[in-house]
Amino acid sequence: MRILILGGDGYLGWPTAMHLSAAGHDVGVADNFARRTFDDELGVSSLVPIHSLHDRVASWAELTGRSIDVFVGDLIDGQFVHAMVADFAPDAIVHYAEQRSAPYSMIDQQHAVYTQTNNVVGTLNVLYAIADIDRDIHLVKLGTMGEYGTPNIDIEEGFIEITHKGRTDVLPYPKQPGSFYHLSKVHDSHNIMFACRVWGLRATDLNQGIVYGQSTDETDLDPVLATRFDYDGVFGTVLNRFCVQAVTGHPLTVYGAGGQTRGMLNIRDTLACVTLALENPAARGEFRVFNQFTESFSVRDMAEMVKRVCPTRVDIAEGLSNPRVEREEHYFNAANTKLLDLGLEPHLLTDQVISRILELVESHRDWVDVQAIAPTVQWRSSASTLTTAGETPGASFLAV
Repeated sequence: MRILILGGDGYLGWPTAMHLSAAGHDVGVADNFARRTFDDELGVSSLVPIHSLHDRVASWAELTGRSIDVFVGDLIDGQFVHAMVADFAPDAIVHYAEQRSAPYSMIDQQHAVYTQTNNVVGTLNVLYAIADIDRDIHLVKLGTMGEYGTPNIDIEEGFIEITHKGRTDVLPYPKQPGSFYHLSKVHDSHNIMFACRVWGLRATDLNQGIVYGQSTDETDLDPVLATRFDYDGVFGTVLNRFCVQAVTGHPLTVYGAGGQTRGMLNIRDTLACVTLALENPAARGEFRVFNQFTESFSVRDMAEMVKRVCPTRVDIAEGLSNPRVEREEHYFNAANTKLLDLGLEPHLLTDQVISRILELVESHRDWVDVQAIAPTVQWRSSASTLTTAGETPGASFLAV
């Protein structure tokens, strides 16, 4: 296939591009490098140094003989999106190109508006490009399990059968998103579903859990091909944070009651899930939803796992003030059978996997900025004080 990856310079986009290229597909990547500017804005960087996209692509070509086309531009620019899709003529588009941090979206009004404008308008432009140029293009869109929230009933895969006053229908699962970022993903889902219904597009919405890991078969080929490892309070994920804290001798910070439970998956399973979706495309007019995770853990469970595996003493700081507004003890039972039925063979979160993450952190511990780990974004405030790289709070945002 010819596959265009939007957000191809990102944590998941770049490994996906190499994985699909290695499988023999013709791959193009598009990015506006906004994620790199967020590092400049926040004054923190990936724990694992990352090279420029052009250096990555050149290294990949040298090592494998496989070329990856590069498009530099912004999905907010509808003309750019149309020209890119027409030029590359993809069979499928994998869409990662969104601002993906819940804390970033909750910093203040500017960051909330940026997140929703970037994510929703960018996706709308992609939908229009597909509708205008080739309605057979299969859109594989990265969603999030965070769209669902924490309902006190089982979470189904996108849709739920409802009986009301003696009549039954299958309806989109009710959404209770927990941030302006997660809300943008809900808007995306509604827009994509509408486009499939009125234009006959084909789309797969991958509601992904929290991804961990930094190593894939392709990133391991050369340090130039490495992908990100985020641990800071804005873009870092909980398992990354715990591993960095453990290695640097700081208590693992469990916010609130610690019962917040989330779906999790290994980065290698992300690549496998996207591949399965591409190899088994949605039908014309079909909007389908796959819940993309392999296991679920509470924050407290993950802290205990890291504490058990870490070779040095680790303390857990529990009951800290939670910067988010969320249920801290809740029911969580989410369906995730559709990708398993297509053949997904999960990589589970074992002690060995955590040990490898700890070893990765240890090998880069000189890059750790411990001050960047603490949460600075407060959900209950409409404007948080965010210290950026030598700037006044939020000052560099306009450059993003």
